Amino acid sequence: MKLNEIRDNPGSRKPAKRVGRGIGSGTGKTAGSGQKGQKSRSGVSLLGFEGGQMPLYRRLPKRGFNNPFSKDFAELTTGKLQKAIDAGNVDGKKPIDAAVLLAAGVVRKSADGVRLINKGELTAKLDLSVAHASKGAVAAVEGAGGKVAVAEKKERNVGKGRKRERVSAERQARYAAARAGDLPEATDQED
Repeated sequence: MKLNEIRDNPGSRKPAKRVGRGIGSGTGKTAGSGQKGQKSRSGVSLLGFEGGQMPLYRRLPKRGFNNPFSKDFAELTTGKLQKAIDAGNVDGKKPIDAAVLLAAGVVRKSADGVRLINKGELTAKLDLSVAHASKGAVAAVEGAGGKVAVAEKKERNVGKGRKRERVSAERQARYAAARAGDLPEATDQED
């Protein structure tokens, strides 16, 4: 057998039907669409059309929404972390962060980091660095003699719509001083 002789089994590939190619082909003239009417035209979708009656997909109520501000955390339980340490996938004596957990295959890749949840028993003394941790998980790690460093929350935008801007620490201090009566009232036009 040669490479140029390799081909599929007979009948495994069927050529596409070439419609509208003359009377002799059997699918000429109307090209298999029958005689006239809406269904013989192109670009017609009657799926879900109920003769003008309010269709089912519009009669049913809408439910739920997608929160645009939701966070994408890779969740890690204390029990799963202890199993990874016992199996030798993660070294409990070294500092553990998201990169170490991802490399060990303990968590999946996520946009907002790792969230630690208290589920299962943790006995190892660990030095953890995560994006978010529940109170119970922090208590469990500290109870085992370890410590948890949680990433600081990002500064939130203040204001509405297009006028939204980050309020600097200096400007916040100025407003606080003005409220206390130390400075004349600050205005937005000063900046």
